[in-house]
Amino acid sequence: MAQAILADTFPPEKRGLAFSIYGITAVCAPAIGPTLGGWLTDTASWRWIFLINLPVGLLAMVLVYRLVQDPPDLIRRRRTGIKLDYLGFSLLALGVGALQIMLDKGQEDDWFGSQFITTLAIIAGTCLTALIVYEWFHKDPIVDVRLFKNANFATANMMMFMIGAGTFATTVLMPQFLQTQMGYTAQSAGMVLSVSALLLLIELPLVGRLIGRFQSRYLIAFGWFALSIGMYIYTQQLDLLISFRSATWMRIGQYLPMGFIFVPTTTAAYFGIGEDKSNAVAGLVNFTRNIGSSVGTSIVTTMIVRRSQFHQARLVTSTTMRNPQFRGAINGLVQQLTHAGLSLHEAQRQALARIYANVQAQAAALAYIDTFWMIGIAAVIMFFLSFVLRKNNPRARSGSVSAH
Repeated sequence: MAQAILADTFPPEKRGLAFSIYGITAVCAPAIGPTLGGWLTDTASWRWIFLINLPVGLLAMVLVYRLVQDPPDLIRRRRTGIKLDYLGFSLLALGVGALQIMLDKGQEDDWFGSQFITTLAIIAGTCLTALIVYEWFHKDPIVDVRLFKNANFATANMMMFMIGAGTFATTVLMPQFLQTQMGYTAQSAGMVLSVSALLLLIELPLVGRLIGRFQSRYLIAFGWFALSIGMYIYTQQLDLLISFRSATWMRIGQYLPMGFIFVPTTTAAYFGIGEDKSNAVAGLVNFTRNIGSSVGTSIVTTMIVRRSQFHQARLVTSTTMRNPQFRGAINGLVQQLTHAGLSLHEAQRQALARIYANVQAQAAALAYIDTFWMIGIAAVIMFFLSFVLRKNNPRARSGSVSAH
């Protein structure tokens, strides 16, 4: 709704800058959150991650009550009477609720090996399919699915889905890697993410002004291209010996392209859509981004577990006494431990345990690299898809769009 308010308040030629300011909260918040959450967890209690929302929520409620006003067309509609689409609302709430729980609990419950997850998948699939069919023919739908007949709008939503998936997936991956594999504290891992968010504060207003000079699809294509390069650098430099500085620079290279993707994509979603549909556009765009974040997080967490198992199975084939390098490593560790005062039996046991722990760490690192490869390939696909978006005249007051 915040995005819909901006679309109603600002003319088309000003929307890019308005959305760039809005984008600061939408894109930077997930990066700043881990630092704040890590500091709260380390210094106070994890419960404060939830309690801190109370004063912010109360302040937001007061500000909305004092400052936000409904547009004239909505006031006129209210006077004539607005009927709530109860059936559509129920299908939406039940379908999305089941989908979110399924995505959150899927990996923990072994996905479709669990009857609970299978039931949720059936409920989500049935309700969301029924929602699409029902809302397509409804006169005043709560979700205007007919907007997806506009190819430009459908493409922009697909990209917004990938933005949500990529942003949250990498926001989960990097601190998880630093904490589980490198021994970082929650606050230190969060600091790696927050530096890029601070730079994005400077970048987003600049992108908002560039929208008034260049076609949105060119800015979007540049963002996806830069993101694919950043993911490639991740795959080449990520290892168990990276420094805090290297991790921070890698995060910057991955996160800064999001500014060139998020704001122009948000603007492009409105091309060719009537002003009376601003609320519907904003709702669907943010819905797809939020669903993308849930799907992306579920995919990468599942992929880390499964690919770790795959790489560990391959690595252990080399950890046999028939391998001279493995035998030499074991003998060297045993000698070090026996010189430290351990018995021969205990030294051999600890040497094998350390080798196995190293194998697990290396397998996990390879799994993270595989995941970044997947995100990079998705970014390349989105780069080519950027040119499917319609051309726009960035200097036109009417926000005109060409036929192509």
